[in-house]
Amino acid sequence: MTDAQAQPAGPPPELAHLTWLLGSWSGVGLGHYPTISPFRFFQEASFANDGRPFLSYRSRSWLIDDDGNRLRPSGTEEGFLRPLPDNEVEVLLNHPTGISEIWYGRVEVTDLVDATITGARLELTTDGIMRTQSAKEVNAGHRLYGLVAGELLWTYDMAAVGEPIQNHLSARLRPALL
Repeated sequence: MTDAQAQPAGPPPELAHLTWLLGSWSGVGLGHYPTISPFRFFQEASFANDGRPFLSYRSRSWLIDDDGNRLRPSGTEEGFLRPLPDNEVEVLLNHPTGISEIWYGRVEVTDLVDATITGARLELTTDGIMRTQSAKEVNAGHRLYGLVAGELLWTYDMAAVGEPIQNHLSARLRPALL
């Protein structure tokens, strides 16, 4: 096998509506919930494709102080985004805290320049949440990701530990320099 045969030519056509997510992103976010004190975090997220019809996803975050110094590791999640017809998406996410989630949603492309997506939004809702015996209670979630002016903005609402669905996390991520 030659090197040209080993390297995929790019994402398959089924992923056209998700290509705007590809790459590494990093930035600062805010967290809050009625059962915890508000906090700031630094996040690194990456979306990749190996030529097969899905994106792999990984996110790591750290609690930070007011000066942006990392205090300690925080949330981590990994998963896969799988395309469905009509710009729909299914997402599988796993957390080391004992939670596995299935999400469904849809991509809306809001801006194209020279056949490149420069504006988009992905809205997701949980369809199923499984948790281990020791995991905290999480009952529902809603996520919104948006590509705005070259940045990845996202927000996460959740229903957990007896509280109704409400905002828990949000962040503004920029393309990460590698």
